[in-house]
Amino acid sequence: MEQVTVQVPDGTLNALRFGTGPRIAVAAHGITASGMAFRTVGRHLPDDWSLIALDLRGRGGSNTLPGPYGMSRHAEDIHAAAVQFGQGRPVALVGQSMGAYAALRAAARVPELFTRLVLVDGGLPLPVPPGFDLDVDAVLTATLGPAIARLRETYPSQEAYVDVFRNHPALAAQWSDDLTAYARYDATGAPGAVRSRVDPEAVRADGRDLLTGNDSFGDDLLALRVPTALLYAPRGMFGQPPGMLPEPVVAHWRQRAPWLVTELVDANHYTILMTDGPAATIVRHLTAD
Repeated sequence: MEQVTVQVPDGTLNALRFGTGPRIAVAAHGITASGMAFRTVGRHLPDDWSLIALDLRGRGGSNTLPGPYGMSRHAEDIHAAAVQFGQGRPVALVGQSMGAYAALRAAARVPELFTRLVLVDGGLPLPVPPGFDLDVDAVLTATLGPAIARLRETYPSQEAYVDVFRNHPALAAQWSDDLTAYARYDATGAPGAVRSRVDPEAVRADGRDLLTGNDSFGDDLLALRVPTALLYAPRGMFGQPPGMLPEPVVAHWRQRAPWLVTELVDANHYTILMTDGPAATIVRHLTAD
């Protein structure tokens, strides 16, 4: 792994490069994650590939880049990475969870930059939970409240912070060195005041954009001119059914967009990206000729 930078109009975006090959893929992570979430995927790349896993603004090494946030802004940053590392040639693109929505927008708006798109447990418009139709903040609290609370906490040591992830119900049973590296990469601060490198305000702003712009992602899907695969998990953020993308939602978009290739992967919302079998499946779709 190598740390690299992406030049964007208002500063420098941090990224992690996995692999040294000339064929390029760009990756966008989830709402409270970082580029390190793609470490397992990077290990499964063929020798002639490199994966540029972005730290999206407000996260990881890009946590000091300012807003505004939102999927259109992240898409612009993805475009910048594709231009810089593609060097005149289109690149492959993968996004997981929130990153799938940002990647979808990037591919829909400037398709000539990309050879293919892989959406991992995200990218489809989702129905708003019953009872929350008019209250965006209530939906954010119900769905992201625990994650945002973690971002505001401090911990006595880096190991104590790693233990928060090690004990997570979606991760504990499949803990690995990759997950340890992911948690450590997210930790910052001196002993007694260790915290996440993710900006909670960026998470809240992006969460609001995902909810208020829900219908626009359907427009993006129908506008796609890039070969696209959707990989989705039957289990969600706490390792239990249902998944983030319910089967009826996937079936609806498979019918509306028959060119969309879909594959159910036996995993949860996190292990679909950060464990070996699912990561190899992502690589198979990402590097297909």
